[in-house]
This record gives sequence, C-alpha cells and structure tokens, in this order.
Amino acid sequence: MTQNTNNLAAYIWNLADLLRGDFKQSQYGRVILPFTLLRRLECVLEPTKPAVLAAYEKVINMNVSEEAQEKLLLRATGGLSFFNISKMDLAKLGEAGIAANLKSYIQGFSKDAREIFEHFKFREFIGELNDANLLYKIVQKVRQTDLSPTAVSNHEMGLVFEELIRRFAESSNDTAGEHFTPRDIVRLTTSLVFMEDDDALTKPGIIRTIYDPTAGTGGFLSAGMEYVHELNPQAVMRGYGQELNPESYAICKADMLIKGQEVSNIKLGNTLSNDQLYADKFDYMLSNPPFGVDWKKIEQTIKDEHTQKGFAGRFGPGLPRVSDGSLLFLLHLISKLRDGANGGARIGIILNGSPLFTGGAGSGESEIRRYILEADLLEAIVALPTDMFYNTGIATYVWILSNKKAAQRKGKVQLINGINLCSKMRKSLGSKRNVMEEDDIATITRAFGAFAVVEARELDKPIEQKSNRGRQPENPKTTAAKTFASKIFPTHAFGYRRITIERPLRLSYQFSDECLAECRYAPGALNAAMQWIYQEYQSWEGQHWTDATDCPHYGDVAEHEEAIRRYLKTHFAELKEAQIKDLLDRKTWLEQKQVLLKAKQLQTAIGTQQYDDMNGFDEALKAACKQQGIALEAKEKKQITDTVSWKNPNAVKVIRKVHTGKANPIYGLFEVIGADGKKRVVEYQADGDLRDFENISLDPSQSVNAINEAYFLKEVQPHVPDAWIDASKKDDKDQQVGIVGYEIPFNRHFYQYQPPRELAEIDADLDAVSAEIMKLLQEVHS
Repeated sequence: MTQNTNNLAAYIWNLADLLRGDFKQSQYGRVILPFTLLRRLECVLEPTKPAVLAAYEKVINMNVSEEAQEKLLLRATGGLSFFNISKMDLAKLGEAGIAANLKSYIQGFSKDAREIFEHFKFREFIGELNDANLLYKIVQKVRQTDLSPTAVSNHEMGLVFEELIRRFAESSNDTAGEHFTPRDIVRLTTSLVFMEDDDALTKPGIIRTIYDPTAGTGGFLSAGMEYVHELNPQAVMRGYGQELNPESYAICKADMLIKGQEVSNIKLGNTLSNDQLYADKFDYMLSNPPFGVDWKKIEQTIKDEHTQKGFAGRFGPGLPRVSDGSLLFLLHLISKLRDGANGGARIGIILNGSPLFTGGAGSGESEIRRYILEADLLEAIVALPTDMFYNTGIATYVWILSNKKAAQRKGKVQLINGINLCSKMRKSLGSKRNVMEEDDIATITRAFGAFAVVEARELDKPIEQKSNRGRQPENPKTTAAKTFASKIFPTHAFGYRRITIERPLRLSYQFSDECLAECRYAPGALNAAMQWIYQEYQSWEGQHWTDATDCPHYGDVAEHEEAIRRYLKTHFAELKEAQIKDLLDRKTWLEQKQVLLKAKQLQTAIGTQQYDDMNGFDEALKAACKQQGIALEAKEKKQITDTVSWKNPNAVKVIRKVHTGKANPIYGLFEVIGADGKKRVVEYQADGDLRDFENISLDPSQSVNAINEAYFLKEVQPHVPDAWIDASKKDDKDQQVGIVGYEIPFNRHFYQYQPPRELAEIDADLDAVSAEIMKLLQEVHS
C-alpha cells in the first residue's frame, strides 16, 4: 500500500470520530464500509449517469422482466457491471427526509450492487444514524471525498478498501476471527502459492483465476490479485468465491465490485452443502476454513454425495468425523484443481493440527491423507507460530498442494518449522499476540523456494521472559534456543500398515453353585435390574418364589409394577420401554428359571470341580445332556457356557479349528502333539482382550509380507511367543495384510531433546527450599 492510499484510508476511517459514543467500536466498519462503497460507485457512475437515466425512460415503458431491463441499461454504462436509475446522489439528498431519500437512492442500484447494501443491513444503520442525528453529517463528509477513477484507480481503491476492512477487523476483536484472516498470514500463504509460478505470471496477456470457498471478506482474493498485479500490471486475475456469513459476503462482494471484478462470481451460501460454482475449475485456490467446526447440520447431504458419487464427486476418498469439517474443505478444493493437461493448479489452505494426525488406519481422516499423499498432491506444510489468529491461539499450519509439481518435488513433501518466526505485538488483538514480519515471511518462502533441507539453526529472536514471581532456583533450567528448520521426506514416509496381533484364548470352566446362580438372570442389559427385582420381591407378604417347577408366584411382579417402574426410572434410566416390559413379564422370569434348572441338572452329571481345558467342554456338555435327557437351545447353551467359564492365563489354549495344511505360526497355524502322540496343525481361538495392534512403516522397496513378518519376528514374537498375525485383516484397496494408514507427526520430526538438569543441582535447590521452610517455621514458633 502506498502512502497516498494509506492516507486516504485513514481519512475515510476518520468517520469514526462522528460515530464515537453513539455506536460501539465494533460497529464502525458496518457504517464506514457501505458509505465508502456508495461513494465509489457514485463517482464511477457519474460520467454515464445521464445516459443511464435517458435509457431508463425508454426501458420503463417496455413490458420486459427486471433481468432484461438490467441488460438493456448496462449497455448505457459504457462497460460497467452496475448502474443506478435514481436521479439523486449524495449531494441532492437534502437534510429533511434524508433517511427516506437515501434508502430510495440505494434502491435505484442494479441488483448485484443493491444486494450488497441489503446484506450490510444498511437500511437499519441508516435509521440508527438518523435517530442519532448523525446521518446528514456522515453524508456531507462522505460526499466531499473524491473517489472518482481519475483520482483513485481501481487497484488503488482496492487497496484503500482492504485497509478499511483490516481496520474493521481489528476493531472487532470479539468476532474478527470468524470472518477475517490476519494480513501477515494472508501474505505468507499467497506467496507460497504463487511464487512457483512467478515466471509464467509475468508473461504478457496472462489470464488466471483465483478461488476461495470460505471467502470471508475477500482477503485472500485481494492478496492474490495484488501479488499478480505487482508482478505484471497487465495480467488479468479473475476472482471467485463463496461465503456463508451475509455480512462478510457483502464486504467481499463490495471489494470485488470496487476492483472492477465480475461480482456474480461471488456467491452466498454453504460451500460444502451447496457448491454454487460446481462446474468451475481454478488456477489458484486460497482458504482459511473454520477450525474444528462440526458439519452435523449438513451431514446427510455430505454422506449422500460421498456414497452416490464416490470419486466422481468431491468426497470420494473418505469423510472425517462429524465434529471437524476441515478436511472436507480440503477435498472440496482438490476437486476444483484445473487439470494438469490444462496447466494444473495450486492450493494454499490453513488448517489446525488435527488434520495432520487425527484418525487411525482406515478412518476417514487417514484415507483422505492417504489419497492426497499417494496422488502426490502435497508439496509442503508450514507450521505457524501460535497466537496468530484473532479468535484462537492454537497451533496452525499452511498446507500447499499442487497437481503440477516441479520435477524435484515429485514423490516428496517438505515440512517447514516456522513456529518461532514471529514477534510480539505491542497490543494484542483478541487472541492474536504475535505477528510475522516481512523477514519472517521471507525466511519461509526462501526455504520453500529452494526446496532444500535446513538443519535447525538458531534465530535472532529474543527468548521469552519467564515469570520472576516466587522463589527462583539457583540453577534455572536452560531455555531452548529459538530455531528454524526445514525437512524433506518421501511421501511414503508418512504411511504405515497396522497389523492385528492376536493371542490365544485360555478358559477354565466349573459348574459351581456360585456360577450357576447367574443363570437366574438374563444376560446383558436386563441382568442388574433382574437381580434387584429378585432381591426385593422374591419373598413378599407370604408369596415366596421357589425353584419348584409348579411355583405359582415365581416371576409375578404385576402388583408391584408402579414401584418397579419408579425405581428403574431413577436407577436404570438407560433401559428402554421394551426392556422394562420384558422385566415385568413373568414369561421372561420363567424362561430364565428353566435355564437355571437345566444348568443344575447338568451339574449333577458334570460335577463341581474346576476344569482348565475348555477344549473338552462341548463333549462333556453333550454327554451330560444325553445322560439327563436335556435339550439345550443355542441361546441357553451360550448363556450356560458364558456363566460357567472364565479366562485363566494358566488354562489350556482353546482350539478353534484343526487344519490339514502346513504349520505357519506367524499367521496362527501352530503344530501341536495330541494326547495320542500325533502331530496336528491347529488354529487357536483369539482372546479379544489380549488383541493388540502394531504400526509398521511403509517401504515400497520390499513386499508387504516380508516387512510384516520381519517386524513380527523382531518386535513381537520374542516377547509373546504364542502370538500371531491375523491375516484376515486386510487393506480394502491393496488387499494386503494390514490396514494402511497415513499421519503427519509434524512435531515429532522437529522435536529437540532438552536434557534434564543434573541431580546434584536439583538436590541443591531442594535443600535450599527445605532450609528456607525450616527457618520460617522456627520464626513462627519463637
């Protein structure tokens, strides 16, 4: 921004002096921005205003639609994309009735321009200004400002309006972060996206498009246009965007209108659920989507596109969890990449830390990262300092993606650690306490442009002062120096394969009275409630429940229904009505009683001793049923089995299946010698409680099985010899053993070890503190 444009912006912002006291500071921009826009439009329209009014006199008598009228009137503007059919201007509004006259004047604009004022809610502010006796004063000051194209070019006016937007953002600390991206972050991201194309952008007659799906007030769009204008003033950069917030949309659209852009390319609405530029592809894309915002309200729409369109839609690779939609915006941008055959495209998007690592192998987040890395779209990720945004102090990152990577970048990703490249602001703006200076931005862009490894080097940055409150240690811990570093990795370095490690189930069983007593109650959700009811009502005013087959009272709780319902509502609120009805139904109790009685009959045949080999259980149960003349339903057998058995690490392993093939203990086929002395190959039943998972780094130079088996033999088998790899758990895409996952553990790659202080120093500090405490205690007692 030049000094002249800066002075003009400051002059316009001085309107705030009139507003002070009657309006909140956060409201200044809501008055100044639309008045600035109004004056600019008026000055631009002034030369052709008579021609437009003359054309309107003819058009008004034609029986055509408003859209057709606009097309006819636009011809009289000399190539402008807007007009005004009111005979008024700011100088003719008068003082009496100025509010009504101004509203009428606004109503005379063409649809796109008029819509901007509507989303500014300008009519409401006109009323408030009039009530405060400020409207006439504001209008008089605004109309004296020369904003004609001869005095202020479109480019300069754009810079002025951007400065006004910035001032508005900084005066709206409470909500700024929802709609504004700090200018230092905008400059950095824009530079990273455009710098690789500097040569192409300087060619004569160049035409490019820039897009922001979360346009806000248009900061990224403006920055992209400004970057290209500085390189090549003759280049044409066409802006496109969509914004959900009406006020931000109005500011963005006003900014584009002032810059002479086609404002119909700026859309209002939710980009994810209603992409209003669905058929368009772009050269450059910049975005700062909201951090950690859920997408539950549009969940069904997103899921429908994912399932019905797959990769033909935007969300084919996968869906993140509903609580954070950041990666949905990234997928949306990827779908907008201009094809490589047509020159390709580049993306710069600001995300928080969760998209780097949230979600394990096979999750939606991991599959999205997998798609991006395996498609070789990711160029670099830059870690930003904390406290850089107006409404959050969390760690943030700039992702740079492209489908036209330079040769040296193919198959690689650059990580740049810029967390220390900032300076403290003299005055915080909301949560923004740090700012990136031009030198800091240059450090990052140079590292990115050079695409070289930068070993951690110390920065000339002041070390943060620690609090001097309280007692200070004599030997304080050394504070780590602030450093900057850049690293380059092959894309597969962020991938891993999660294999499932199983161990055999070991069970004992015993038909003891204590175990069998559990058969009286249904398993699952009803169990605890049935136990309470039995304790309370199995003996009630002479009506005793017995286990005799002809007991007339067992399970009859009809007369206690109201009391039971009250208790269940308080103590078992999770039970549904259908489950409560089962509890109150005598049939449920009698069925469980039958299970108990059958278990007791089996007890007489099997005995009450403990058995530590579950492999003989089925034969013993079958023989006992035959002896007692009992027929067990599958449901009854399962409950009795679960009731009388338990896990015992000293019991014999439970065999799931005997195989006829060769042994392969790595994959769970073990050779054993039976009681008859013969060798068999068996597969054991897996114990879900002992199940574990191992993440094995991807290595394209070796086969998947070779990598998995080598890892297992080295890291697993020596510690748990009876473990095996579950070969049935395969990746959906490559059908190899193990589920592929991707994560980018940024902090781990840049971690700097800080050794703890020597024990002698710590002991000395403790001794000093102890002596000080004892001295104070002596003073108290003396």
